[in-house]
Amino acid sequence: MRFQFKDCMLDLERRELTRGSEEVPIAPRVFDLLAYLVQNRERVVSKDDLLDAVWGGRIVSESTLTSHINAVRKAIGDSGEAQHLIRTVPRKGFRFVGAVTEAQSQSDPSKIGSRMLDESPRPALSLPNKPSIAVLPFQNLSGDPEQAYFAEGVVEDIITALSRLRWLFVIARNSSFTYQSRSVDVRQIGRELGVGYLLEGSVRKAAGRIRITGQLIDARTGAHLWADRFEGTLDDIFELQDQIATNVVGAIAPQVELAEIERAKRKPTGSLDAYDCYLRGLAHVHQGSRESLDEALPLFHRSIDLDPAFAAAHAMAAWCYFWRRVNGWSIDRQQETADGARLARLAVELGRDDAVALTRAGHALAHLAGELDIGIALLDRAIFLNPNLASAWFLGGFLRTWRGEPENAIEYFERAMRLSPVDPELYRMQAGIAMAHLFAGRFDAASAWAEEAYTKLPSFLMTIAIVAASRALTGRLQEAQRAADQLQAFDPALRISNIRDWLPISRPQDHSVFAEGLRKAGLPER
Repeated sequence: MRFQFKDCMLDLERRELTRGSEEVPIAPRVFDLLAYLVQNRERVVSKDDLLDAVWGGRIVSESTLTSHINAVRKAIGDSGEAQHLIRTVPRKGFRFVGAVTEAQSQSDPSKIGSRMLDESPRPALSLPNKPSIAVLPFQNLSGDPEQAYFAEGVVEDIITALSRLRWLFVIARNSSFTYQSRSVDVRQIGRELGVGYLLEGSVRKAAGRIRITGQLIDARTGAHLWADRFEGTLDDIFELQDQIATNVVGAIAPQVELAEIERAKRKPTGSLDAYDCYLRGLAHVHQGSRESLDEALPLFHRSIDLDPAFAAAHAMAAWCYFWRRVNGWSIDRQQETADGARLARLAVELGRDDAVALTRAGHALAHLAGELDIGIALLDRAIFLNPNLASAWFLGGFLRTWRGEPENAIEYFERAMRLSPVDPELYRMQAGIAMAHLFAGRFDAASAWAEEAYTKLPSFLMTIAIVAASRALTGRLQEAQRAADQLQAFDPALRISNIRDWLPISRPQDHSVFAEGLRKAGLPER
């Protein structure tokens, strides 16, 4: 459907806003907000209405809502002073007051009248006991029927890549493609296929370039959770097809996980199952603080009690013990190290084909049991099983840093950030890049990356140590001393002499440069 008002055209299928003859760049959530206001223009919509429809029920601040309303007004040539198109109704909400003309989108005329009036909807299917998604056929907007095969190929590659995620239930291609050229409400598709999420999109070819637009939708509410565009040249169309599929899967997997975490948070604690406990624990792990780890570990143990074969829960519990150790938070270091290693080995045994379990367990084993090469082998297998798993890339980067491969490690960290640019664990990736630059002798770059990571999680002990060492090695001794003082405040037992007990650094030269930086910053020798 397209909506025309003033000099604007809002195309919902193409997810495009144009003013006059120019396309207006617009953020995905701003687009969703405008679309909701236009579609509900017959009434005043409240803040709660907007939170449910646009933010999926999440709580956001007044300033966030106001900034998005202002962005919508700016995009369509309105303002808070004029309010020609969007009117603020004090203490009530907002209403779109512009004159609107509706038209069927010309992008897919086959949808007009495609569902016969006497065609009954299929019976609703119950949702599986894990996140579920269907990838709908992408629309070919290029005007070239020959490009239809490219659109189908992209969708098939995305379905194949998503199917590697063991925690995700993916509808087969033959079922999702039954909705090709059919105009059906997304919530009805969700009910008929029995899925919680839908991925839809379009493909457009112009002047030797291909543009893919993708949208992730909550099929239960119809809310848009994510949208993005991917572009490339037609020099190697099959390589481009693989690249787009990788980018899309890498982007939407964390969005589905975050949406599931929010869903689990809203569920009463008395009705939690193993997966809900796991998701709640994961949300706490992402925060990275000592308090959040204290909340996460019992949730993973409860998940294991509810499902003793849940490999990822074993792995995340082991990883919590690693995180407590690396930050100096262990209560009984020897016992927690043994418990973590035991849980990690169980995770590997239970989840030989589970990329998430192998990733966290392999990384934990490298730290807790000193099995660096085994940890790298497990993370390599995780990447083989799921090449789009950002955590496997950045934790693999850490292990390669410890093994003395800083340049290779940086490539791993950068790959992780490309796959998941808004990842809740981005600070870990930034800290890893900082350490790799430190070992490579690029102390200014190490300092910059470490300070960026520090702004996101000031309690990350390794980040503080990199800040102290890199500042000292660049001659900023007073600043380095302040960081070293903070380092000792967080972990009074940390000394130059026990760095190897803290981090599994293999190469003597890497240990030497780190130790020299910390020594100059003022960390005691013993």
